[in-house]
Amino acid sequence: MAHRGAAAAVYAISVVAELVGTGQQNIRLYERRGLLTPERTAGGTRQYSDGDLEVLRRIGELLDEGLNLAGVAKVLELEAANARLAAELRRLRSR
Repeated sequence: MAHRGAAAAVYAISVVAELVGTGQQNIRLYERRGLLTPERTAGGTRQYSDGDLEVLRRIGELLDEGLNLAGVAKVLELEAANARLAAELRRLRSR
């Protein structure tokens, strides 16, 4: 379920925390739970992409709706599966 960013990973965790309105510890927890996987520099520093920001915002929305992290993980998994199926359907219809 780990998410690869949609663009170059350029944001540090402190910037990401400010942009999405959550704490750095929360972001680290989401990573430990497999909800996203930021890029890492050769020295191990996390670097987040715009795609990672989208995932973090979606996590925040789902938490605000009352889901726990297990529920968030399941929703993200199902949304990713749905997106893959929709892309496959579009591909098959374009033949």
